[in-house]
Amino acid sequence: MPGTDLVLHEEEFARIREVISRLRTECNAKLIFLVDKNGQQIAANGELNSIDTTALASLAAGNVAATDSLARLIGEKEFSVLFHEGERDNLHISVVGGRVILVVVFDERSSLGLVRLRVKKGSTELAAILDVMLKKSAQPRKSAAGGSPFAEITDEDIDKLFSD
Repeated sequence: MPGTDLVLHEEEFARIREVISRLRTECNAKLIFLVDKNGQQIAANGELNSIDTTALASLAAGNVAATDSLARLIGEKEFSVLFHEGERDNLHISVVGGRVILVVVFDERSSLGLVRLRVKKGSTELAAILDVMLKKSAQPRKSAAGGSPFAEITDEDIDKLFSD
């Protein structure tokens, strides 16, 4: 279903927010982001005030895309987990369900081992939510009457709408 547009419904969004909130607590992370592969932020939890969330989302997606190209160059399908260590903060980036990117920002209050362990469990939960979203997105959209909402509109109706 790679061509299926992903539609985020309120129920799945609430579940995603619940998972990343719990994951942030379990990882003792500063910040957790869920981003689509195009760099659009889906959800975030944590210390958001001190960071440009738009830039983080798009750069994380770019990082994953670049790393995917590196993986293919050496014969790998992908590198599904990336880790960047800084002086104060660290980034753990993982691809979830092949469609979204989970970014965990953590410092010395946590460890890479703890983050990896908790992210593995959280990724399974997020992948299940994504599967539900994909199934819902793949269903044909129908109006309340059961057909296309535009089925009853004629060319004559459109001409009348745009004529002076």
